[in-house]
Amino acid sequence: MFLLCTTLLAGASATKRFVVTDYGVVADGQTVNTKALQALIDRCATEGGGVIVVPAGTFLSGALYFKQGVNLLVEKDAVLKSTVTIADFPPIYTRWEGIERYWTSAFLNFVGMKDVEVTGEGTIDGSGDAWAGFGQRGRGGPGAPGGPGGPGQGRRGGEPGQPERGAAPPDAARGGARGPAPAVASGPLPKPEDVFPLPLPTTDKVSIAPDPTKIPIINAAGVALPRGGGGSINTPPRTIVFQNCTNVRISGLMLKNEARWGYVFIYCDNVVAEKLTARAEHYIPSSDGMDVDSCRHVLITGCTFDCNDDCISLKSGKDEDGRRVNRPCEDIIIEKTHFAFGHGGAAMGSETSGGIRNVEVRDCLADSGNLAPIRFKTQPSRGGVVENITYRNLELKDTRQAVEFNLEWNMRINTAGDTRVLPTVRNVKLINVHGTVDSAGIIHGLTDSFIDGVTFENCDITAQRGLTIENARNVDLSGLKLTVKTGEAVTRR
Repeated sequence: MFLLCTTLLAGASATKRFVVTDYGVVADGQTVNTKALQALIDRCATEGGGVIVVPAGTFLSGALYFKQGVNLLVEKDAVLKSTVTIADFPPIYTRWEGIERYWTSAFLNFVGMKDVEVTGEGTIDGSGDAWAGFGQRGRGGPGAPGGPGGPGQGRRGGEPGQPERGAAPPDAARGGARGPAPAVASGPLPKPEDVFPLPLPTTDKVSIAPDPTKIPIINAAGVALPRGGGGSINTPPRTIVFQNCTNVRISGLMLKNEARWGYVFIYCDNVVAEKLTARAEHYIPSSDGMDVDSCRHVLITGCTFDCNDDCISLKSGKDEDGRRVNRPCEDIIIEKTHFAFGHGGAAMGSETSGGIRNVEVRDCLADSGNLAPIRFKTQPSRGGVVENITYRNLELKDTRQAVEFNLEWNMRINTAGDTRVLPTVRNVKLINVHGTVDSAGIIHGLTDSFIDGVTFENCDITAQRGLTIENARNVDLSGLKLTVKTGEAVTRR
């Protein structure tokens, strides 16, 4: 499968090259090049496709929308840098935090494309450190280790003190004046055709909101949006989003200071993500390195992540809308990857409603500053089955925890109309996991949905504190050598 994907894209670099500086794009780091770059993308598509080449220099731009047949090459010493003006990122119909809806456009948008290649040794700068309010927080502020809401500050390893992932930052961080207050649903919900222009928006093509100040309180399927849902969208953009794409290869890039999630894949099939780096200042909220959302056949290899949220998060939709879409995240390999600072290494969830299955994380390293390199998180409203997950050959160097399984993660987040649809986590294998940690961690299920089947094989962990097991069965510790300095090695509740 991965050989097929790579072969399909091998000829992309031989197609026609459109070097941006040949078409009026300015590399001074101050000129906003959005119109010139978008015009070049459109021209490239009209002329049969090719590759947009960004040479050395710093190129400032707002949201860009790529088209079929148009690839991107960011050369060494080139920087493609995001503006910090919210008007440059109009709401697009997408999936954000597990719900299909209008949300801020990404900096680079690849929607409904096939045979996509984004490569180079250059940098994509999300300018997350430049949005007003972010840089003022400092490394000791909220979200920093030891600061309010930082990793490990909440119940069972959650982060209830931290802003909801994806919530708009304080007004000063919104890049402009505060928009209209969100509408509040009262009485029966409207029908989509009564509040959306026809045809209804979909996620398989670029659909920009006609009026960014009047977002409906429901999505195009009629599902109520969180917290009323309406009003303007005033949150910084994700950096690179591939949505409804087939055969994707992204390689070699440095992603710097993603303002929200970094590399994002939604509803994609056949993805190779290789030799990528994502580094964000540790005060930038929700700066996931990579999010893989309801995708299948994904290879992530040789990457490095250092950010202020999960390094990699696998997702499959949230609550009612996630169950409606019902697309699993499946057949995923994560290998030879370095998890530096982050809330998690390779995390399953918290959006699990469509299921996550058949995942192997192997031959990876996690450093000090990583909260939980082996992480499962969801909530009783999510539903979904997380199963057949293997972590193999992991080296842990003074991470906060070794494992965190938490089916009641961050319970303060609720969606209007939440019901109790219990998630299932089963058949997890930890093989050749070695190293030193502060805490061995926790395996915490639900009283009505036990975590079922966690097997340790040839694991050797030295910890300050031991492992706590709650609401779990068939946990096989025979292959775990656990040396603790304080208290019991294993506590069952």
